Amino acid sequence: MFLYLNDILISIFLMSVNKKEIFFEKLRFSVVNSEFTKLIISNKRDKLSDLNKTDIVPVIIKKVYKLSFIYHYKTKDITKNFEPDESEIQILKLLTEDFLNAELFTTNEIIRLYLSKQKSSAKINISEPVFKPVVSLNHDRNKQKRVILKNNIWLRELDVTNSEDVLKKDMHNKYRQINKYLEVIENMIINKISLQSLKIADAGSGKGYLTFALYDYLKNSLKKDVKITGIEFRQELVDMCNQISEKAGFRDLNFVRGTIIDADLTGVDIFIALHACDTATDEAIYKGIKANASYIAVAPCCQKQIRKQMNVTNAMASLTKYGILKERQAVILTDGLRALILEAYGYNTKVFEFISTEHTPKNIMIVAEKSNKKNNSEKILKNINDIKQMFGIEFHYLEKLLNEKKRTK
Repeated sequence: MFLYLNDILISIFLMSVNKKEIFFEKLRFSVVNSEFTKLIISNKRDKLSDLNKTDIVPVIIKKVYKLSFIYHYKTKDITKNFEPDESEIQILKLLTEDFLNAELFTTNEIIRLYLSKQKSSAKINISEPVFKPVVSLNHDRNKQKRVILKNNIWLRELDVTNSEDVLKKDMHNKYRQINKYLEVIENMIINKISLQSLKIADAGSGKGYLTFALYDYLKNSLKKDVKITGIEFRQELVDMCNQISEKAGFRDLNFVRGTIIDADLTGVDIFIALHACDTATDEAIYKGIKANASYIAVAPCCQKQIRKQMNVTNAMASLTKYGILKERQAVILTDGLRALILEAYGYNTKVFEFISTEHTPKNIMIVAEKSNKKNNSEKILKNINDIKQMFGIEFHYLEKLLNEKKRTK
């Protein structure tokens, strides 16, 4: 059992004991004594690795204490939960094979471990926390509802709730989708963006469920200075949404008639296009890149353009001869190439499940963040060409849009 040392003994102890052993004893002690709050493992050994870092937090799942590992990859996050003994094995593996730094946060200390790439030496630093964190272990808690039902005019007007502000029976899935959407946008965009005021365009806004929800949450719950424009081709929906916006007192939310490709995105910080059918998603990404938007978020559907071109003549042909598998492969290719093209144009991109297929089959979202770091565009474009050749694809529509723009300059 690890003995808790005072500041004087720590300095002597550090000189005589292996630094890695000290770190793991501190880790074990914090877990056993319910002092563990968070562990961040970072600084990749292999700079080309897709795994960027791993965050570890304590959780209670079905009354069992576990450590939740959030593996942050280049294009997705994966969460796995382990019991303490297995967790230590996984952490050791991460520090041996993947990373050089570990930052352990407990209720009483911050312990930082720095390993050398040659594995011959290590440094450790121990300091007091700036503040005492409050740890929530309840993994099974009810999901936070970001949309308030009571006295919410736009929910009533869109028939999500009845006159008593009760959710209608056929609107439970829509309500889950709305809250999941706000969770994603908040965690992946709003919490990262430093701008004091935000200008957002939402293309293909339809009846405006998600557009109203986003405005209401940002403006009234998070108190953001935000202006949102919904873009919709159907004039009757534009008129309806503007009337609801006026009734709700949403003065910085308006809807205009238009198409994605013709949308005016001047000064837009965040460009959103959900369920833009087939190549309309490519038009949305193209417009976002052209506008130099800080964030682009799309939820593609009806990916047909690539499927029509696919002409596989290599070993993959034996897999794509089955219609349903060819269709699914075409979806993966379409969205995967979109993500890579965004990266080639200076965006850090993530592709993930937006909401469970239990609630909607249109469940993939691509979120792209404009990066200040220079990407290796030449390498990415070569990778794109190699993939196209493998599947007999002549062009991706998004590429075509971007290349035509270059030629007209």
